[in-house]
Formats: sequence, C-alpha cells, structure tokens
Amino acid sequence: MEKKTRNEHRGENKAVWILKSLLCAYIVTGILLLLLTLLLYKVNLDEGKVTGGITAIYVISTFAGGFFAGKLAKVRKFIWGLTTGVLYFALLLLITLGIYHTIQGGGMGVLTTFLLCAGGGMLGGMVS
Repeated sequence: MEKKTRNEHRGENKAVWILKSLLCAYIVTGILLLLLTLLLYKVNLDEGKVTGGITAIYVISTFAGGFFAGKLAKVRKFIWGLTTGVLYFALLLLITLGIYHTIQGGGMGVLTTFLLCAGGGMLGGMVS
C-alpha cells in the first residue's frame, strides 16, 4: 500500500473544508427558511417581503459558509469564501432545475442570485 504524499492530503483537506462550509451554509439556509416560513404564517407577509427575505437568506447563508471556509483555510480566505458561494449557487441551481426543469426568474435574476451568493461567500471569507 502506497503512502499518500503531503499534497494529496492537502487536497483532501481542501475538499473536506469546502464540503463542511457548504454544509454550514445549507444548515443556516434551512434554519432561516424555517423562520421565514413561521413569519409568513404568523404575520402574513406579502410577496415582496418574502422575496427580500429569501435574498437576505442567500447572502447570510453564503456569508456563514464563506466565514467557516476562511476559518478552516487560514490563507487566501476570500478565495475559499468565493468558492463556497459559487458552489452554493451551483447546487441551488441544480436543485431548481431538478424540481422545476426550468430556470425561474429569467437570466437577470439568475445572474443577480449568482453575484449575491458569490459576494456573500467572498465577504464571509474576507471577514474571517
């Protein structure tokens, strides 16, 4: 059995960092979506406030994931945060395509969501 080189271990660590940061981001997303649902039920929010809440959830979740990735990486934190935000968006897009078989909101909405996710993750990485 061959021993793994130091670089292979480092590569595995990076993959684990990203997976952990994505898990963190999606846990935050789940908690915040539950809170938004509770607010929707109790306060009867209109569509504009729900849309704003969902947008805020994207930014807060990717910020948390980017922050976590930056804490784990300790170097080039903003890149790891950006990577987390981009992968968060990619997974979100795949889930949307899997459920609806189309992209909701048009191209400009998708671009805006991408920039919010990427920016939130990068900001989280920079702050860490």
